[in-house]
Amino acid sequence: MLNLSSVKLTITAMALSVCLSACSSISVKEHFDNAQLESAGFHQRHVELSEGGQLSYWIGGQGEPVLLLHGFGGNATTTWLPVMLSLSENFLVIAPDLVWFGDSFSEGAATITTQRNAINQLMSHVNTKAYNVVGISYGGFVAYDMMVKQAGISKVVLIASPGTFITDQQMSALSQRFEREHPSDIFVPDNREQMRQLFDRTFAQFPDYPSFIDEQIFQRYFAPWKAQKRGLIDSLPTHRDHLLPMVNPEKLPASLVIWGADDQVFTLEQGESLAEFLNAPLLVIPKAPHNIANEHPFEVSKAIKQFINQT
Repeated sequence: MLNLSSVKLTITAMALSVCLSACSSISVKEHFDNAQLESAGFHQRHVELSEGGQLSYWIGGQGEPVLLLHGFGGNATTTWLPVMLSLSENFLVIAPDLVWFGDSFSEGAATITTQRNAINQLMSHVNTKAYNVVGISYGGFVAYDMMVKQAGISKVVLIASPGTFITDQQMSALSQRFEREHPSDIFVPDNREQMRQLFDRTFAQFPDYPSFIDEQIFQRYFAPWKAQKRGLIDSLPTHRDHLLPMVNPEKLPASLVIWGADDQVFTLEQGESLAEFLNAPLLVIPKAPHNIANEHPFEVSKAIKQFINQT
């Protein structure tokens, strides 16, 4: 989701820019974020996908590779910016926009399989055969699929993402908590008001922007590729049923589970079940919402570093 700390730091500059020019506030924020990454040695690049489309990604740092997979809303930088900067001090960080988010898209079907295939093309392009994976929320579903279906993954960190530990009843309960008919109605809002309701339930404290900035956020990060985004959510139960018989925790890479104690999207109970099944340590961050990487980047970065560096 959108990076809260970066938003707070740039709100004054954004407002000034709106007064002085026709540039959108979101464009100013993205320019500011990109400048931070470039100053730290990151480069933004693209991979042409074999099925048609492109995958945009950031790469920077040196050392053992770490792949960061974001969730719904925003893109790689709005989810991971402070984490990217921190991890790049110790690792080679690769942070793509998943297809149909940010500057990435695909001509393939709107499924996790298409996401995984696109990521594999990226990792082949950067010539990385062994790497660690960190996935948050929807990105965690993609990471879970990868750790089950393919070799070459060293360690996995799953953040606020229950993998196959999400039943139809839990999906229904999620819809009820957000007062929506279907889960896709939650994560693919139709307007800025619905988007704001999503933010209010997934952030502990999201800035109260003027409506014109909310509209810019909606148009940049939520309005494009709505049909495909809905397809990604709607196909999750079928993907779960397909993946479940393949999961053997004894053959999976070592993993760490991170959860927010106040997560209103996926309950802490789901995180506890996942960690127990994977025989993985569970880090619970007190008072943290669903968007842990945004509001607790220091704790998340520290935990990732410690886990990957363990022998």
